[in-house]
Amino acid sequence: MYEITCDVAVVGGGPAGLAAAVAAKKEGAKDVLIIERDSALGGILQQCIHPGFGLTYYNEELTGPEYAGRFEEEAVKEGVKALLNSMVLEVDPEEGNILCVNSAYGMTKVKAKAVVLAMGCRERTRANIMIPGTRPAGVYTAGTAQRLINRQNEIVGKTMVILGSGDIGMIMARRMTLEGAKVVAVVEIMDYLAGLTRNKVQCLDDFGIPLKLSHTVTRIQGNERVEGVWVAEVDENKIPIPETEEYIPCDTLLLSVGLIPENELTRAAQIEVSPITNGPTVNQFMQTSFPAVFACGNVVHVNDLVDNVTVESMKAGAGAARYALGTLPDTENSVTVATGENVRYTCPQRIVQGEGTDKVRLYFRVLRPDQNVIIRAVSKGKVLAKRKAVRVNPGEMEHLEVHPEEIADGEITVEVVKEA
Repeated sequence: MYEITCDVAVVGGGPAGLAAAVAAKKEGAKDVLIIERDSALGGILQQCIHPGFGLTYYNEELTGPEYAGRFEEEAVKEGVKALLNSMVLEVDPEEGNILCVNSAYGMTKVKAKAVVLAMGCRERTRANIMIPGTRPAGVYTAGTAQRLINRQNEIVGKTMVILGSGDIGMIMARRMTLEGAKVVAVVEIMDYLAGLTRNKVQCLDDFGIPLKLSHTVTRIQGNERVEGVWVAEVDENKIPIPETEEYIPCDTLLLSVGLIPENELTRAAQIEVSPITNGPTVNQFMQTSFPAVFACGNVVHVNDLVDNVTVESMKAGAGAARYALGTLPDTENSVTVATGENVRYTCPQRIVQGEGTDKVRLYFRVLRPDQNVIIRAVSKGKVLAKRKAVRVNPGEMEHLEVHPEEIADGEITVEVVKEA
């Protein structure tokens, strides 16, 4: 068996993996290796040819390939190595061993002092949401359609309905319109937008594409090819209302109905996984329940901006390097971050207190839309941080910064409350 030894091994070469690897190198790790199943680095960014990346991290607007390219160049400059065309089969969190199969070397063992999980996520399919009807051609996930048109120059349809108002779905509504297709409607089962408001404005409103909130696709019609879909309004329990059902002729249905973090390796390694995010629970160093294993990006929780992924992933890479070098602060004394009023989850879920800990940025999503609210972190009745927000929405990430040493008696809660 072919063997490789390194200080830090990063599983996944997308935006999270690239940022983590670069940060690990800059933190002092000597040998950093990215293990990537594709033939090139960059991950999903390779097919995201639209602008909108880098607005907060680089303070300029880039396309996906441009954003990834900058990190690839930096990785090469820092001396990060990459093992491409390699599928990871197993991660041993106690020994730091990664077992993978590589097209050139066959079975390969990578022995690392610290491991960073950066496998990203995958799309929910028709099978995940169980849409009734026939099984014709013409049903795609939005990401698959994006790859086909942007990387393989294949148009997937001429008249389409998009189910789900996630960012990829809205971006594909604009992309398909620019290619001459007719997007009849974007249908969303919730009564609020699932993605970023800016994408609704730039991708739907600017092109006159209607958004049907509180609606869903009830069944698909067609034999060899999609001929149309039935759409109905839903009640407060998300149950379709039969008398509102309408038939929309189309030849394509795109699904933008959520993402699932790729955590099969995580679960197999018996690393603690959050039931809310379906990703590993982490502290502010992005360290999992196994000290030698760190995680970052969409494998931890689904982000709305790649800029946020970059910032979190650099913490994971730096933390992994410090662990490998023996300079990471003692992480025994940790506090669980509780979710309060209108907060679905936080990341990190734990905060380590003690010498050498800096301010922590807590990322979180709300449960429901609201307006004119106060976002705050509270410990034993003391407000550690707060800010006002004109509006909050589950589709957009929020954040607050707190200092670990200000947390009293191991208790901290993040909440979103109405402004008094």
